[in-house]
Amino acid sequence: MISVLVVDDEVPAVEELAFLLGQDGRIGTIHRAASGRAALAVLEQHEVDAIFLDIHMPGLSGLALARGIAARPSPPAVVFVTADEDCALEAFELAAIDYLLKPVRTQRLAATVGRIAEQAASPAAAAPELITVEKGGTSRIIRLDEVRFVQAQGDYARLHTTESSYLVRIPLAELEQRWAGAGFLRIHRSYLACMPFVDALRLGAARPTVSVAGTELPVSRRHLPALRERIAATKVRPQL
Repeated sequence: MISVLVVDDEVPAVEELAFLLGQDGRIGTIHRAASGRAALAVLEQHEVDAIFLDIHMPGLSGLALARGIAARPSPPAVVFVTADEDCALEAFELAAIDYLLKPVRTQRLAATVGRIAEQAASPAAAAPELITVEKGGTSRIIRLDEVRFVQAQGDYARLHTTESSYLVRIPLAELEQRWAGAGFLRIHRSYLACMPFVDALRLGAARPTVSVAGTELPVSRRHLPALRERIAATKVRPQL
């Protein structure tokens, strides 16, 4: 069971996030604090696996608190929870395990808890690659392990996550080479699929397709053999 601390200077925000976390069977004890100083007091008395931090708090800010926590011998995982996208880069530079935007979605929070559990099980695991993307004319940071599939868009590529899609100024062919070791496979001239999220391969129709995190994508005849070979080594069963 994962022990967590929720820190926000707005008490309703603390209670809302604590409620959402309490719905996850992997979460055990949930501590609460309404300021950075109160959070330090909790950490002096209790060991926690993760701390969910608001960034903008009077007195000791979330970023300042995270810096102090990072100096500890065995610091808890840090997750920033904020309405502000502008601090994402600084947050990840502080080795935050995730960056959640308010209002927090249940599905997104579940993925974060999964990352916390993975880090607890394997503390030495390498941090995922961070990617600068564009959305609505604004740059932000996402993690590579959020990407389910990639779609070519001319000389650019569009990264699809469970929540949205983001444009990067990198050709699909370059991402194919760069991310091969992260589980991405070319399935079509216009698509890369992240193999851990492949649900099914369908061969009965006129054209093969593959389901990636619930999204149906085309598979070219040229790339079908490599895809079938990769699937053969997984638990995915082709649906004919």
